[in-house]
Amino acid sequence: MKTTDTSEKGLESIIVSSLVDEAGYILGDPKDYDREHAIDLAKLLQFLATTQPDTYEALSIKEESPRRTQFLHRLQGEIAKRGVVDVLRTGINHGPAHVDLFYGTPTPGNLKAAERFAANIFSVTRQLRYSRGETALSLDMAIFINGLPIATFELKNRLTKQTVLDAVEQYQRDRDPKELLFQFGRCAIHFAVDDQEVRFCTHLKGKGSWFLPFNKGYNDGAGNPPNPAGLATDYLWKEILSKDGLTDILENYAQIVEEKEEKTGRKTIKQVFPRYHQLTVVRRLLASARETGVGKRYLIEHSAGSGKSNSIAWLAHQLVGLEHNSKALFDSVIVVTDRRVLDKQIKDTIKQFAQVSATVGHAERSGDLRQFIKAGKKVIITTVQKFPFILNEIGDEHRQSKFAIIIDEAHSSQGGKTTAAMNRVLEASVPYSGSDEEGEETVEDKINKIMEGRKMVGNASYFAFTATPKNKTLEIFGEPDPQPDGTVKHYPFHSYTMKQAIQEGFILDVLKNYTPVDSYYRLAKVVEDDPVFDAKKAQKKLRRYVESHDHAIREKTEIMVDHFHTQVIGHGKLGGQARAMVITNSIALAIQYFQTFKDYLQERKSPYQAIVAFSGEHEYGGVKVSEATLNGFPSSQITDKVKEDPYRFLIVADKYQTGYDEPLLHTMYVDKALSGIKAVQTLSRLNRAHPQKHDTFILDFYNDSETIQSSFQPYYRTTILSDETDPNKLHDLKAALDGHQVYTQDQIDYLVGVYLKGADRDKLDPILDTCVATYNADLDEVGQVDFKGKAKAFVRTYGFLASILPYSNAQWEKLSIFLNFLVPKLPAPREEDLSRGILEAIDMDSYRVEMKTSLRIDLSDQDAEVRPVPTAGGGSKPEPELDQLSNIIKTFNDQFGNINWKDGDKILKVIAEEIPAKVAADVAYQNAMKNNDKKTARIEHDAALQRVMIELLSDHTELFKQFSDNMSFKKWLGDTIFGATYREHRQAS
Repeated sequence: MKTTDTSEKGLESIIVSSLVDEAGYILGDPKDYDREHAIDLAKLLQFLATTQPDTYEALSIKEESPRRTQFLHRLQGEIAKRGVVDVLRTGINHGPAHVDLFYGTPTPGNLKAAERFAANIFSVTRQLRYSRGETALSLDMAIFINGLPIATFELKNRLTKQTVLDAVEQYQRDRDPKELLFQFGRCAIHFAVDDQEVRFCTHLKGKGSWFLPFNKGYNDGAGNPPNPAGLATDYLWKEILSKDGLTDILENYAQIVEEKEEKTGRKTIKQVFPRYHQLTVVRRLLASARETGVGKRYLIEHSAGSGKSNSIAWLAHQLVGLEHNSKALFDSVIVVTDRRVLDKQIKDTIKQFAQVSATVGHAERSGDLRQFIKAGKKVIITTVQKFPFILNEIGDEHRQSKFAIIIDEAHSSQGGKTTAAMNRVLEASVPYSGSDEEGEETVEDKINKIMEGRKMVGNASYFAFTATPKNKTLEIFGEPDPQPDGTVKHYPFHSYTMKQAIQEGFILDVLKNYTPVDSYYRLAKVVEDDPVFDAKKAQKKLRRYVESHDHAIREKTEIMVDHFHTQVIGHGKLGGQARAMVITNSIALAIQYFQTFKDYLQERKSPYQAIVAFSGEHEYGGVKVSEATLNGFPSSQITDKVKEDPYRFLIVADKYQTGYDEPLLHTMYVDKALSGIKAVQTLSRLNRAHPQKHDTFILDFYNDSETIQSSFQPYYRTTILSDETDPNKLHDLKAALDGHQVYTQDQIDYLVGVYLKGADRDKLDPILDTCVATYNADLDEVGQVDFKGKAKAFVRTYGFLASILPYSNAQWEKLSIFLNFLVPKLPAPREEDLSRGILEAIDMDSYRVEMKTSLRIDLSDQDAEVRPVPTAGGGSKPEPELDQLSNIIKTFNDQFGNINWKDGDKILKVIAEEIPAKVAADVAYQNAMKNNDKKTARIEHDAALQRVMIELLSDHTELFKQFSDNMSFKKWLGDTIFGATYREHRQAS
């Protein structure tokens, strides 16, 4: 009876059988391997004899001879110099002969090319004895094309309690990188494989060999899904290593690239091989575009760490040659990026591909794009800031061209004005023929043009990449999916999630070590009388005052600097190379921190210094200062200086919080309110991987863990739009605006007409000023707030919906133009600042900060839905809540200050959990609540609270003393416990 082979040899047999029986490989003989030249000599000679017989005869390499040796030395030298991928692609020259070593993918219908491709010899050899010195050493498996090595394999089987990690260790420990087969560029790839996972390495360096996951991903995370038809990893040999699949990788993805360090000029080379998700998304995008033609929109949600710049480069250069119905699908591919670093990275990556390097243009100035198109440049790279201006230069003659537009970080790149400018230039529609009797374009014609210009044009396909898609981005570029309840959800075309990137080790989990810092302070009244202020506004001013007070900045600076020296450098983070970023609320605070850091670092005799980063000039201490004057070097050098000693702190105000990738950043000190995408992008500056970086650290003086958690949650797994924006909301908004009777339809028609005919400004203002006068005279304060809010909502919503609605509405377009002029002229409701002067009436009495326990913020393991674009407008002006200064200060101190408890955490838990539970369980209080008499319930509550506090006397003397002696604390505790327990009872009943 045959038994199942559960050893690694059994896995080896499965793979080899599949490659030979299904993929059409030839089974290689280990004896044919030439260890001196790292080739399967028999297969190489067979290929040359079959495909290039004349050259083969002229080379005289059929028999072993000095000429064969010379040829093999030449071949080996070329592989050493250029790598096996390039040698396969372009062949080698030897003496007078050119030798082809591989025939690439044939174009459809080219029979001769198809015959040549079929003549390639794909072979797989088991138990390959590769070593020149230790002849007994063998690899589990190797793949060759025409005798040249492409991939090596170490296989393990989990049923024998060995995993892919054992295969990785075998490469790192037992496979000498000096062996010819394992030298850089000799093979395209080295695979470690078991029945559950695949990992790969492009450059073996002994213990320093870095193996990356090559897995499909499972449940939006790492690993592979169960395979009902076989092993979880069989996609490797059934898809990736098929003849067509491997050829595609060698022709379009695998490459040795050269990277140059700008400052030193030092060059490094690395071998690139696509990760599974990169290969998948590019292939899927190309297949969809080939099938559907021009005009589709795609959203690719790829997390930081996904290798997005390579994905964009591979997509761009393959879109160039893409055909639909035997014709080129796109005339030009335009790559739009908002990040200067990535702009250069994409440009350099695309240029590495020899097939398209001569067709790449970098549009930096007005006119470049037009010239590049005329010159036949196929890939054009530009930044989003330059894009609208460059597009205006294309001219009418290119409106019939077809474009692929790749947008990097889509949420920041498809603003209404930019999109409208882009669409007007790229539109394929023929100019409107309608005209008045004089043959001039009518207002109606111009309105129609504007509406068409707003549309996502039909002669362009959009490929939008982002790590954090907003609702607008999902609705514009996402895949619509109608639901049974009538809603339409929108999904990304492809996603590589933050969860998978973290689990695969491409980025670090920045929420693993998050430490909130609480501030405790008391303010004092310094005026004799007790003036009245607006309490809400006053509270905000007091918070800002306290947090930017010299004493508070000094206190926080000391905590940051001391923490960095003891916990970051002291613990050898990043091998002692760690850097820190300080996030501040404003330019003024950034400069204040910079000066305080400077002083304290000197006092501490620290070897380190800080750098400050902000935009423009700012007045500080009566003097205009800039980054350059404070740092002592130009702004352009900041990113380089951060990597050098003595600079270890980067203090920023709205700079370097997005698009800045510095692996040496380990620690972040946050003193700014953060939420939503801004929080994700800012804290994610820390997540870039580095061989010596094993964790990150965040010290947050401003935000709580709940806010940070809710900000990250939508982007941990695939982000979905819950429903589309309802265009009927525009009808509702227009009806409400019309109802206020601030304008008439005749006024709208007249203003839009003269504006579109290029009238001077003085022709518009009389109409607008008349409407403003009506707004002031006929609407009360509530009406003014409602009208202005709804007008802004209409302009915002229409600007978004106009680009994606399948129909146009001239009345909406006219109203949008009109309101764009009117809204800026409408005065804001008169609002007196009833908190003015409060800062002159108070002083800081005490301030201290306390680091809380470091915690790990965990994210929910489920897809997150984001709500559609809000269409509501209007509202009402909040009434000021007036209160006396003494009460405002008291409330502020009660809310933000604290009593100096000996064991604050324990006391807090008692107040938050133990006391409410005991009071709620009091029978007399429960009966009083059942009678629905709040007044009686409060009396019984207070009695119950008194009894509970007496019970706690022995365990919590300090708490009981505050309750007995501090009347304000007693009142606060009573109000808090009653509010919580009474509300909970009412909700339950």
